[in-house]
Amino acid sequence: MSHATPSEISILIADDHPMVRAGLRSMLTAPGLTIVGEAASGKEAVEQARALNPDIVLMDVRMPDMDGLAALQAMKDAQLPTRVIMVTTYRNTTYLVRALAAGAAGFVLKDIPRDELLETVKAVSLGASGIDRQFLQRVLQDLEQAETTPPDERELLEPLTQREMDILRLLVEGLTNQAIAQALHLSPGTVKGYVQTLLQKLNTTDRTQAAVKAIRLGLVQ
Repeated sequence: MSHATPSEISILIADDHPMVRAGLRSMLTAPGLTIVGEAASGKEAVEQARALNPDIVLMDVRMPDMDGLAALQAMKDAQLPTRVIMVTTYRNTTYLVRALAAGAAGFVLKDIPRDELLETVKAVSLGASGIDRQFLQRVLQDLEQAETTPPDERELLEPLTQREMDILRLLVEGLTNQAIAQALHLSPGTVKGYVQTLLQKLNTTDRTQAAVKAIRLGLVQ
């Protein structure tokens, strides 16, 4: 496989279908991007990510011998610096929520236009979120409708500060702590502390619940 120069974005493609890998490789043939490897299973993707240390992994959700979500979790557990964009055929709420919970930096559908895929890869390489915002909003609305506990005035335990509101808005957009830190010129540790405070004030246990509640309470649009 080819190797990226320091100025190029190195990419690993992980999908069990050779035609899909070939299609993605063709779409990603562009200045500033280099495909450094391919994998046909989740296990192989983790091994390749360890060996090649790519900037970006485009990871299919459904693969044999460890699916993409398990491979993503394995990469995060190993603290690999690679940023992972999940790729799927399905507009599946569960896939997106699990991917976000595991630390995915992006989530795209396989019918994504080439220009949008290139834009997503470049944005994610710079620390931004690569999740389609309209799809994310629909998912959050689906989660909201699935909740059975009616909202009441006690759900927001304490008022939010302006800085907490800034972080909450970015959290709802799907940004990671690292990306939020870069966007607001804060340290990742500071952002992590703010996120923990937000979870407490919103009376939630994870980021997805916090995002759902923030939208339901009208804190963000």
